[in-house]
Amino acid sequence: MKQPSASPSRLGHIRSLVARFALVLLVGASFALMLLGKADILLVERFRTTATDAVAPAIDMMSRPASSVAEMVDNVRELIGIREENRRLRQENERLLRWQTTARQLETQSESLKSLLNFVPEPQSSFVSARVVADTGGSFAQSLLVTAGEQDTVEKGQAVMSGEGLVGRISEAGRRSARVLLITDISSRIPVMVGNAGQRAILAGDNTDRPRLLFLKALQSIVPGDRVVTSGDAGAFPPGLPVGVVTAVSDTDVKIEPYFQRDRLSYVRIIDFGLSGILSDIAPPTSKADSKR
Repeated sequence: MKQPSASPSRLGHIRSLVARFALVLLVGASFALMLLGKADILLVERFRTTATDAVAPAIDMMSRPASSVAEMVDNVRELIGIREENRRLRQENERLLRWQTTARQLETQSESLKSLLNFVPEPQSSFVSARVVADTGGSFAQSLLVTAGEQDTVEKGQAVMSGEGLVGRISEAGRRSARVLLITDISSRIPVMVGNAGQRAILAGDNTDRPRLLFLKALQSIVPGDRVVTSGDAGAFPPGLPVGVVTAVSDTDVKIEPYFQRDRLSYVRIIDFGLSGILSDIAPPTSKADSKR
């Protein structure tokens, strides 16, 4: 009979020794790595950098499909958004074309009526834009200083507007600058119309952000939200310039909120409507005796 080989018994003995001392070996290896890291930091950092450089291409290749999918999804969403925007723009274009047709019909009708009435057209307006450089007081409590003057064809009495509505009028004009009297100043008085009925009144400033309406005949017909525009009376301003909206109505007082915000005025338009009105400097009439002299 053959005797059993000694090799299997040796392998089993080695395995038992490794299993018995595996924990000790792992703890020793951990301490060795810790000591190595403390001893040579540069070596550890170099090893970490090398490992990162080796893994980075693989991570990049793995992330590219995800990035491609995300980019594809974004492109699809953008195409859907463009399609919706295109549909909205088509509808708006159709609506504007209808309004254009209506406007042309009204223009033709207006020209026909003007010719029948022998209507004298209003003079063409011109304007210059100016920057607000100061919010000063002086002789006026509510005024602005702008960088445009007589050399820019700015004159006393011209209307000053922002993008939203009427701001005031030119009260003083120098060569390179001018002072704007705001509609909120206590010395400002502007003829206006209120609401759809066009009830006439006087907009009076009181040095607050909410000027008042004076000389209203039917106060009960005014409600908050009514629009206020210039009436064109006295020739100071043309009719229809937006001024503000009614915000508060009491038994004896009506307050409006101007369209402009004083603290946000950076640029204004100074408009010459070709109106002299009550603000022009009219020379006193000369008598016959003076003319003979």
